[in-house]
Amino acid sequence: MSARKTEAAGQEAAKAKARKTPEELARQALELGVKGAKLIFTNQVFTGEWVRLKCQFGCDGYGQSLKCPPHSPPPATTRKALDDYDTAILLHLPKDWRQMQKIVATLEQEAFFMGYHKAFALGAGPCSLCDTCDLTYPCKHHKEARPSMEACGIDVYRTARNAGLPIEVARDRDCATNYYGLLLVR
Repeated sequence: MSARKTEAAGQEAAKAKARKTPEELARQALELGVKGAKLIFTNQVFTGEWVRLKCQFGCDGYGQSLKCPPHSPPPATTRKALDDYDTAILLHLPKDWRQMQKIVATLEQEAFFMGYHKAFALGAGPCSLCDTCDLTYPCKHHKEARPSMEACGIDVYRTARNAGLPIEVARDRDCATNYYGLLLVR
C-alpha cells in the first residue's frame, strides 16, 4: 500500500473515531431538552395512508405550509426513504411541539457536520416559522423547517407505543400531550 493510501486510510479512521455514535447523539438530544431519546431501527417506524387522510380531513393546517400535505412526502415515499436508513432516534417532548421543531433541526445539522451526510430530521406539528407560509418554492426557512412525522405519513402512535414511549389521544385541552420527532442517521 502506498504512503498516500495509508495516510488517507488513517485520516478516514480518525474521522470515524471522532464522529459521535447514535447513542451520543441521543444524549445530546437530552441535553437540548427532550425528555426521551430512544434508538430504534427504521423498520420500527410505521407509516400508513390513513395518517395523511387525518391531515387532509382533520387538520386546519392542511395545505397551509410547504411542510404539510399535500406538499410533504406521501407515506409510500416516506417508507422508501426510511428504508435507506438503519437507525433512527425517536425523540419525546411533552407539551411543546415548537421546541421539538428547533431541536430536530439542530440535531440534524450537528449529525451532518459529524459525518452523517444522510442525516434527516422530522419534527412535530405544523411549521410555525412564518406567520403565513409563502407556498412557493423554495421555503424561506429551508435550513430550519422540517416536516412533521405525521405530515409524512408516519403513524406516530404506533411508532411511539412500539418503542415503549407514552402517547395517548388528547381528549381536551387539559389532557397531557406528547410530541415526537425523529432523527434518521446512517
